[in-house]
Amino acid sequence: MKIFYAMLFLITTTFAIDMITPLPDKINYNKEKAILGKKLYMDTSLSKDGKISCNTCHNINNYGVDNTTNSTGVNNQLDTPFNTPTTFNSVFNFVQFWNGRAQNLQEQAKVPLFNPKEMGLTPEFLLKQVNANPDYVKSFKDIYGEITVDNIADAIKEFEKTLITPDSPFDRYLKGDKNAISEKAKRGYEEFKAQGCISCHQGQNIGGNMFQKIGIFQEYPNQENLGRYEITKKESDKMVFKVPSLRNIAKTAPYYHDGSIPTLDACVQFMAYYQLGKFLNQETVDDIVAFLESLTGEYHDSIQ
Repeated sequence: MKIFYAMLFLITTTFAIDMITPLPDKINYNKEKAILGKKLYMDTSLSKDGKISCNTCHNINNYGVDNTTNSTGVNNQLDTPFNTPTTFNSVFNFVQFWNGRAQNLQEQAKVPLFNPKEMGLTPEFLLKQVNANPDYVKSFKDIYGEITVDNIADAIKEFEKTLITPDSPFDRYLKGDKNAISEKAKRGYEEFKAQGCISCHQGQNIGGNMFQKIGIFQEYPNQENLGRYEITKKESDKMVFKVPSLRNIAKTAPYYHDGSIPTLDACVQFMAYYQLGKFLNQETVDDIVAFLESLTGEYHDSIQ
């Protein structure tokens, strides 16, 4: 298996040109639904203790994260064994959550609402809370005709589609502005390809488009959560997770599915150790970090 992955890295690196593409400046979405979805996303009354909203853990003023190892849900509970993934650019992921248990954003929107450790609701309580708000009642009647769990999730999904961060320095570099990133970042991009990182982190979201095992060459020490195995119960899916997007990665520490790595340079070094079976020299790490820092894009709230 290690030989297979080594060959995969070699083949992918050989054809790495244009494997990363810029994010679009905008995507299509329904603005009426998105306006409603933003209100729902921000609403702490849609939680059992009235203190937690989607934005509590996925703060849109903080690149869609809360920068904690594990987020705190209702009644001050640690909500999941996973580090909270960003909602920014999540519309470009092929599945949602680290273990891929939601196929799309609408499915994803329901899960925190009904997780007893996150927002702690039942479908009945959610509908009661939404129906108690005259503004919601009118909006749902005008847009959907009725208030249902699916329609609530659809509105949140439509807002989350707006959380994109185009125009990063590296996007501008890909579009032809050769001065958009530093020479150090350029070296880092070449190392990113040469070392094999691009085998898993590519496409417009620089990740988010495949599952991958963590611990290919060296066993990952934290085996508390087994990733896709928890969903499929297939032995081959143990320690397999959705590859995270690297967009805005410099802003979304801590790292890995368990939030165990606090800094970006350590993240790069340990990823090389677990996935490539080697340590990188510090100059190479620093160059790759400079490249990763160039992936921070711009978020402009279009839902005012």
